[in-house]
Amino acid sequence: MNIDVIMRDGCRVAVVVLKWAGLLAALSLCVGSACAMFLWLLDHAAATRLGHPWLLYGLPVAGVAIGLLYHWLGRTVEGGNNLIVDQIHEPGGGVPLRMAPLVMVGTVVSHLFGASVGREGTAVQMGGSIASAIGRQCRLRDPYEVRVLLMSGIAAGFSAVFGTPVAGAVFGLEVLRVGRIEYGALLPVMFAATLADWVCHAWGIEHVPYTLRFHGYAGLDGRFFHADMLLLAKVMVAGVAFGLASLLFAESVHRVASWLRRICPMPWLRPAIGGGLTIALVWICGSRDYLGLGIAAPEDGGASILNFFGPAHYPLAWAWKLVFTVAVLAAGFKGGEVTPLFFIGAGLGNALSAWLHAPVDLLAGVGFVAVFAGAANTPLACTLMGVELFGAADIVYFAMGCFVAYACSGHSGIYLAQRIGVPKRRAAQYLTGMTLRQARAGYQPATPAAPSPTGRKTPP
Repeated sequence: MNIDVIMRDGCRVAVVVLKWAGLLAALSLCVGSACAMFLWLLDHAAATRLGHPWLLYGLPVAGVAIGLLYHWLGRTVEGGNNLIVDQIHEPGGGVPLRMAPLVMVGTVVSHLFGASVGREGTAVQMGGSIASAIGRQCRLRDPYEVRVLLMSGIAAGFSAVFGTPVAGAVFGLEVLRVGRIEYGALLPVMFAATLADWVCHAWGIEHVPYTLRFHGYAGLDGRFFHADMLLLAKVMVAGVAFGLASLLFAESVHRVASWLRRICPMPWLRPAIGGGLTIALVWICGSRDYLGLGIAAPEDGGASILNFFGPAHYPLAWAWKLVFTVAVLAAGFKGGEVTPLFFIGAGLGNALSAWLHAPVDLLAGVGFVAVFAGAANTPLACTLMGVELFGAADIVYFAMGCFVAYACSGHSGIYLAQRIGVPKRRAAQYLTGMTLRQARAGYQPATPAAPSPTGRKTPP
């Protein structure tokens, strides 16, 4: 081969590498810094709420304020995570940059007044909106490059907010299509996820450490099995429950949101209903354990993610958290679903451990990631998240719980813009290519016309 051709090709590759290194470095710096500020604000909002319990009674008013803010300034970004997924599938007008500050303010205010929302949705939306803005500033025209940059933004936001770069990278690829991963963008999303997590840590942000003491049973020779078959069977049974809980959560949010849209056509007023329901639920259950993220309990011994890994049992905590979260998300409060799903999964695992006679911390850890795997249709990312949060010793149990939950959660989920790449059931092949929104609505693809004996096509 001519040396000049080799040199030209080498220069082209070097230019592309430098271009993407610059794009991803800028993206990761911005997203990691934004997530650091967001997490810092969340900590202060949670501390303020705990110090001033009366703030809960302002939740309906705070919800209306958030609704009006979006009504006046954010109508183009109300799609949230689904808007970003839609833009990745079919790049068009992009994701407005105003999504980042709007969702950050909305989420922090929601937490300040006690709404049971998470933080993943905020991080992902900030990552996607910043990625889209960088793409516009750098005049990216190639739809594939826009898609890769948006996927990198999702991965960066997820990684920074949870401190799980590998899971964040795989999540950015896996969340787009049910049953299929786009490996073409693997290197950019891994680079962005790793660097964004590093930037967030560099700002002094520390993530909550989770301790899982169970590391397998010893065999007769004193060595540890990779998996105990009886315990693995128990994890599979729990995985079915985790998948059904995922389905229950996702369908409850969608159906209650649809019902609220019918009874209250004004979107900015609906959060007042969710706020009022939250206050009523606190009075009914007699506890504030289900407000906010729920990572730590406001009082010793209360229901919380951290306490679910201990010896105490909380039989109905997961169900209460599900009801609290559905009430505010369906009404339009901003935030995310993932940390509440962690609570629901860990709480359900804690409750099932007594019935299955299994280690409570193991089932809490498996439920932590498996309910999210079923609701988001991302079993691989959630398995890796289990490894990054709890260690690799129990990876077989994490994987089995996530895979079973994914299979049992049906063609539904918290992201209705996901497209079905590989259906979960062989009999559902007709769903291939549809969005989850279409699959839930019972959409039927057009049947091709059958040829007539004369050679003309006749309608089916």
